[in-house]
Amino acid sequence: MSTPSVGVVIPTRGDRGDWLREAVRGALAQEYAGELDVVVVADGADVRVVARQVAALPVRVLPNRFSPGLPGARNTGIAACDTDLIAFCDDDDVWLPGKLAAQVAAMEGGAWFASCGIEVEYGGQVVPRLAGSATVTAADLMRSRMVMVHSSTFLFRRGTIQVDEGAPRGQNEDWDLALRAAKRRPLACADRPLVRVRWGGSHYVSRWSDRIAGLEWMLSRHPELACDPKGAARVYGQLAFAHAALRRRRTAVRWAARTFSTRLAEPRAALALAVALGLPAPTVLSLLHHRGRGI
Repeated sequence: MSTPSVGVVIPTRGDRGDWLREAVRGALAQEYAGELDVVVVADGADVRVVARQVAALPVRVLPNRFSPGLPGARNTGIAACDTDLIAFCDDDDVWLPGKLAAQVAAMEGGAWFASCGIEVEYGGQVVPRLAGSATVTAADLMRSRMVMVHSSTFLFRRGTIQVDEGAPRGQNEDWDLALRAAKRRPLACADRPLVRVRWGGSHYVSRWSDRIAGLEWMLSRHPELACDPKGAARVYGQLAFAHAALRRRRTAVRWAARTFSTRLAEPRAALALAVALGLPAPTVLSLLHHRGRGI
C-alpha cells in the first residue's frame, strides 16, 4: 500500500467547537496522496449541534453507536470507515503538516501500527516530546507510559484492533490499545513533532477517582506492568498521588511506601507525600505541564 486510504476518527462531546474545527482542518490539510475520510463522532452531544460546528467542512458527523464514552466513540468511528488505515485525533489536538505521510512511510517496513512525536502546548509554552527511537516496544510502554505515544498520533490497519470499551470512564484506553498492539509487533514511530497536544482542557484532568480506577484496571489487565521495577513504581506513584489529591492521606502514604520499596528514585512518591501534607495537586500538575510532563 503505497498510498493507503485513511479514515480519521475525531470524537467530540460538542463543547469545543473552535478546537474541533481546527482538528478537522489539520487532518484535511495533510499533503497526502491517499483518500481521506474524516468522521466526527458526537459522544453525548446533539449530532445537529456538532454538525453545525463543522458545517463548512467535508466531514461526516455520526452519533456514538456503542457504549457511552471515548472508547465507544472511537469504535463507532472505526466501524463507520471502509479505509485501509484508521487514525485517531482528539478534538482538542491538531495534526501538523506531514504527519500522515511520515507515518505511512514509517510503516513500510511491515509495521501495522504507528505513532509519532508530539509537541505539548500548555500555558503558552510548547515543549516537544520524542520517543528517541524509530520503534516502540511493549517493554518500552511497560517501563514508561511514553506520553508521545498519544491517541492523537495513532495510525493502524483497519480490522486489526479495537478500543476496549471496558476501560473505566475511558481511562487509559489509549495506553491499553498501544500496549496490546506493541505486544504483537513493535510500533513504528515517525519520531519528530507531528501532532500538537493541548494540555489543560482534558475532560479527565482532575477526575482522581477515575484515574485510580483506570490504573487499577491496567494493573489487572496487564500484570506484566508489576514486573518492571521502573514501570511498576511509576504506576504506584501515580496511585499515591491520586489518593493524596483526594485527601486520602493514609492510602496515599501506603502507596508511596510501596513506590519507594519498588524503586527508591521514583519522584512521584515524593510528590504524592507533598500533596498529602497540603501542597495543592493542581499546583504540582501546572508546574509539570509547563515542562511538557504529567504525573
